Amino acid sequence: MDPANPRKQDETEEPRFLDFPHLPDDASHNGQPLLNKYSSTITKGHAFPGAQAMLYAAGVPDQESMRTSPHVGIASVWWEGNPCNMHLLELGKIVKAAVQKQNMLAWQYNTIGVSDAITMGGEGMRFSLQSREIIADSIETVTCAQHHDACITIPGCDKNMPGCIMAMARHNRPSIMIYGGSIAVGHSKLLRKPINIATCYEAAGAYIYDTLSQPDDGGDKSKTKDEIMDDIEHNACPGAGACGGMYTANTMATAIESMGLMLPGSSSNPATSPSKMRECAKAAEAIKTCMERNIKPRDLLTKRSFENAMVVTMALGGSTNGVVHFLAMAATAGVALSLDDFQRVSDKIPFIANLAPSGKYFMADLYEIGGVPSVQKLLIAAGLLDGDIPTVTGKTLAQNVETWPSLLQDQAIIHPLSSPIKSTGHLQILRGNLAPGGAVAKITGKEGTKFVGKARVFDKENQLDAALNAGQIQRGENLVLIVRYEGPKGGPGMPEQLKASAALMGAKLTNVALITDGRYSGASHGFIVGHVVPEAAVGGPIAVVMDGDVVTIDAEKNSLSMDVSEEEVQRRMMGWKAPKRTVTRGVLAKYAALVGDASHGALTDAFGW
Repeated sequence: MDPANPRKQDETEEPRFLDFPHLPDDASHNGQPLLNKYSSTITKGHAFPGAQAMLYAAGVPDQESMRTSPHVGIASVWWEGNPCNMHLLELGKIVKAAVQKQNMLAWQYNTIGVSDAITMGGEGMRFSLQSREIIADSIETVTCAQHHDACITIPGCDKNMPGCIMAMARHNRPSIMIYGGSIAVGHSKLLRKPINIATCYEAAGAYIYDTLSQPDDGGDKSKTKDEIMDDIEHNACPGAGACGGMYTANTMATAIESMGLMLPGSSSNPATSPSKMRECAKAAEAIKTCMERNIKPRDLLTKRSFENAMVVTMALGGSTNGVVHFLAMAATAGVALSLDDFQRVSDKIPFIANLAPSGKYFMADLYEIGGVPSVQKLLIAAGLLDGDIPTVTGKTLAQNVETWPSLLQDQAIIHPLSSPIKSTGHLQILRGNLAPGGAVAKITGKEGTKFVGKARVFDKENQLDAALNAGQIQRGENLVLIVRYEGPKGGPGMPEQLKASAALMGAKLTNVALITDGRYSGASHGFIVGHVVPEAAVGGPIAVVMDGDVVTIDAEKNSLSMDVSEEEVQRRMMGWKAPKRTVTRGVLAKYAALVGDASHGALTDAFGW
């Protein structure tokens, strides 16, 4: 694939990676399969004495272990300072102990990450999407360079999950992903209701527009808006775990579990629960099964499993970010997947989950009524989810969830398929003279399916933030706020823009829609359209929208257009000049030079040769 040629990017090619020497897949000794297929290259005989000396120093206990024990890498996306990831090192230790009990060598290591919630609205957010590539590069590097025979990854935050799966697809050695799990639900004493990370951003909008106050429920109403903000900030995130709604982390985790690359229940087991600890212990037995049966990532990353990922995402109301990540994962695995597949699935799958951001409940609540396996069981029974796909357990998805409890009739989190929140999916693929290469909209139906308004254009997210902070976006006539030059190349980094979208929701500015060539957080809701392709920085039509142009977002016709003639667009384009690059050195400059467009996954290794 060639990132400079969009048409060429549509041609799926067989991925080619370095071919490492290894034992045959059916290699055995005394009737037992040999599991040290890759590590044996450096641990048998004396061809690599330096390697063996280093491994003895690192903890290989004896010569028998050196010659026969398989090496399992345990890659946690751990770092301190972010609740999504701060506990993953300890989960990795549980996994390591369990792997060692299976008479295998376990090597812990970690890779990097970026906290979306901490960086949201600031320059740090530009590093978020590209961290996916660094994670994939890191795990591929360690697995291959160290001759590991298998890989267990433990991600926690949004980009962590696709980064791990992309790495697995690259090295294609037996692998399992363990999701770090969701955070517990927070509670505000002053608002007298459950809260979460998204509450912080929506409250910020209400704070600016002076609508933040205690509820009119007969209780105390004496607290100032500053006291309320303090209360929210102190209590939104009560401990370890990923953001608790159907935001990007849970979108990716539920999808990957439905693809068969995680143990059943992993995506809904809370971060600090006993069930998460048990899952970590079970992973060792499962990875050994994968090694014995030669179950490899690319055996599981198929068009059928990606179909499952899209089905679960539509049913549960997942994030728009799932689109760019599924596309990247599929391309890495050599699976043909396009924006049209998302629209096809959205057209047939009902939206049934009353989960945040547009709903009331959180993943911790879903766990209490059976978790994701119970939802999978419902969808399999209805013929909407493929239960026959293979999984890391050695069983099919349907067999994995067979003994799981069915959803109770009186629960309020998952609607019956006969009475969905919306009869079709909430993610819509839009095209038109504003986005000829496609755009992704999140439209739950609560805000309608069509929006027409006058454009107000901002060349960077911080310009819109400044306008919001100054109270310049007013109620009244319909406005379409367009934030451009925030795509993969132009941002650079395609930053998420939850700060603006949440502020608008908090301020109850229902007369406003948002469009960007950047991304929106999984916690965003309202009339929002992101991932506009081509992006402004490469001369997409979004670069020449002007204040006052009438813009139409139509989810029924799947169109995104401005009321400007083709001749006028061409005239404007003749006067357009590409902006000067904002960065010319460092990781963001490298990213901007390599990255492809969002409609093809924003990959950095899709080279044309």
